[in-house]
Amino acid sequence: MIKRFGIPAANVRGRVRAMNGEFSGGTAASMAATMSSLKNKPELFEILVNPFALSNGFSGPEQPADSKPIFDEKLDTWVAPFFMAPINTKNVHRSNALMGHMYGEDFCYNEMWIQGPGEEGKAAAEFVGSMNPLADAPAPGEGPSKESRDNGNYDVLFCADLSDGSTMHAAVTGDMDPGYGSTSKMIAESAICLVKECPDLAGGIYTPAPAMGEKLIARLQANGGTYL
Repeated sequence: MIKRFGIPAANVRGRVRAMNGEFSGGTAASMAATMSSLKNKPELFEILVNPFALSNGFSGPEQPADSKPIFDEKLDTWVAPFFMAPINTKNVHRSNALMGHMYGEDFCYNEMWIQGPGEEGKAAAEFVGSMNPLADAPAPGEGPSKESRDNGNYDVLFCADLSDGSTMHAAVTGDMDPGYGSTSKMIAESAICLVKECPDLAGGIYTPAPAMGEKLIARLQANGGTYL
């Protein structure tokens, strides 16, 4: 958006078109422990639902609702809550804050899962919205097989809404299980990128965009099976 039009998009919608992977027992146990901690520390709920919880004290505009099924009119499809959105949105807003609000201080972002049009899409979105992502999760120490990891994939569409009502689209795809194939390669490529290509980076707690930016994107497309 900035390269083409000189301004950032005030609103970006992440729309998951495909997500084929499995939880490991450790990840499921961590998520369950987080939810269980709310019983003893209910004040943590405000942190979990705050998309700006990692934005160094900055609090932007109210964000689009993503906790229940909605109809995305621009894509003509029903979308359902995406289980990784509470984590991903916080990191996107932290990236924006660390980059001096490169996307703007009024930036809005959400992530949801495409289910399809019509009544069938609505029913699917409502079903996904009612599911427990931890149901039937494996025990700690167990996880997806190598075959399952190798055969996984994902496809996420990002829709940048322009002020004139039009939309610019970009998609990111990966060729393995998103958690235990692609993420593993992302971590390795990030480590190499930090060592070899970011010698002047100061210490701190970063997200990938302000730390490595397009350097990491290039590495992931060349070596990580991730494509833009």
